Amino acid sequence: MARCIPEEPEFGEGHEAEREVFERLRAALPDDVVIAHSVRVRSGRAEHEIDLLVLWPHVGLAAIEVKGGLVSVENGQWHQSGGRGGKRRIGSPLAQCQDAAHAFRESLAPKISDRLSSRFAYVACFPYTRVPRDWDMAGVPRALILDAGDLDAVAERLRTAIETEGGGAAGLSPRFLERILPHLRGDLEPEELTADAAHERESGQDSLTVRQATLLSATRSLRRVRFVGGAGSGKTWLAVEKAKRLCREGKNVGLFCYNKGLGMYLRDQVQDWRQKAPVHTGEFHEFARRLGVPPGAGQSYFDEEMPRALLRIAGGLPRERKLDAIVVDEAQDFAPLWWEALRACLQDPDDGAVYAFMDDRQDVYRRWGAAAPSSLESTLATLHVDENLRNTRTIAETFRPLAGEHFTPRGSTGLPVRFVECRTEDAVEQASDCVDALIEEGWSNGQIALLTTRHRHPVHQSNVGHDGVVGTDYWRAFHDGDEEFYGHVLGFKGLERSVVILCVDGFRDLDRAPEQLYVGLSRARSLLLVVGDPQLIELAGGPGVARALGRAERWRPGTVAALAMG
Repeated sequence: MARCIPEEPEFGEGHEAEREVFERLRAALPDDVVIAHSVRVRSGRAEHEIDLLVLWPHVGLAAIEVKGGLVSVENGQWHQSGGRGGKRRIGSPLAQCQDAAHAFRESLAPKISDRLSSRFAYVACFPYTRVPRDWDMAGVPRALILDAGDLDAVAERLRTAIETEGGGAAGLSPRFLERILPHLRGDLEPEELTADAAHERESGQDSLTVRQATLLSATRSLRRVRFVGGAGSGKTWLAVEKAKRLCREGKNVGLFCYNKGLGMYLRDQVQDWRQKAPVHTGEFHEFARRLGVPPGAGQSYFDEEMPRALLRIAGGLPRERKLDAIVVDEAQDFAPLWWEALRACLQDPDDGAVYAFMDDRQDVYRRWGAAAPSSLESTLATLHVDENLRNTRTIAETFRPLAGEHFTPRGSTGLPVRFVECRTEDAVEQASDCVDALIEEGWSNGQIALLTTRHRHPVHQSNVGHDGVVGTDYWRAFHDGDEEFYGHVLGFKGLERSVVILCVDGFRDLDRAPEQLYVGLSRARSLLLVVGDPQLIELAGGPGVARALGRAERWRPGTVAALAMG
């Protein structure tokens, strides 16, 4: 498969023909070929654009002009028809492409201090038009036209066009190709990312998330749905928006989650609604207590005794206190009996609305597998939300091996991931030093979170009460965002910060380590810093994560510049 610039081009509405040709070329051309999309060239005051530029080592170059719809020629005049515009006149696609190719050749010379003498063909491609093999027009050799039939052998046809019609002395030298690439990539690496720049980047990520509202509109007639998506796919935003739409319809809605920190976030989101709010927003166990379930402690109480008590209470609830719809964020965290108890709280337990937003690869408590087969999964239609919108691409690529085959990063490139290699027993101390170093770099306290994988950080531990639970003030401080945050990955599910220091200080259970790594690696929006023993990380996350961290930058607190890993 050919290399591409950019790696995943964006083809807007009306550019389906370009996408079709690009995909055919990428699949057909050898691995050492480079395809550049939408290459803009300025020659004097004239501006040109090459739809697709192919750089083929030992063969040459080809500038390709793509025309969708039906292309025809009448009495020397080119026409294009299709879409809403009907048939219209266009200039000669070959002439247009020839001008762009010439401008590219001329503009490149001063940049590389050399003239491009390789074979260079200008080609017109009509992916939805059939052109007879014996068609002929003055100045337009048939070899320079790729039609719908030619796409089935596009590599062969393009090579023939370059070798027979491309002006130039010889094929493209691989070394010369490498000299051209920087001018096509236009790589720009910022010296540093300030707090303001991170805020701007993250605002753009939020805008992408809002676009996912179309999923809710498209599924508004479905009463039972589970939205399955990887980390950073906007599931929490979708859950809140779904609850808002249901409340707007006048329904009694429960908006649920498992973690206390996420529950506080959800309450913050709904408290300023001018419309009706959910009858409950937050953790499941708080809902049960509000309905009269007596207090208790221990995992068996929360997983079994509490939901059974709620089941008994639900049968006697008056109709006006029952729910029309249940919305659950991080639904994979819910214990089996929780689902049964919640459904009993619906006005119509058998057909009431249930919307579950989940990532089955974050099932750190191993609960969904037990709950789903019994009575829930078979009633839910499944929709997949595959695009990662929250993280920069460099961060997303780090945890991609844990996110599944359909995971698709859509963020900007972002800062390199940093890696501090140390012994596991030194990880907490090293990670603590990183906080101070990042603040000295210009990151604000409120942008930073330090997450551990096994033991609580001393600052985290100081917030734990006598009952072993952190208080409300701990989570309120996090959401206020005025100071750095210290927590555990299990308590940070569904949450995020601009900068996350993932302190791999061991794992209580290696069987659950992949899920914990997945959560921890995916919480940062702009900068991810991993601290720990690479051998332990590979043991926990597998060779894919190890290779991804191998592309990170070695870093030490207090160093001015990072050292590239070997």
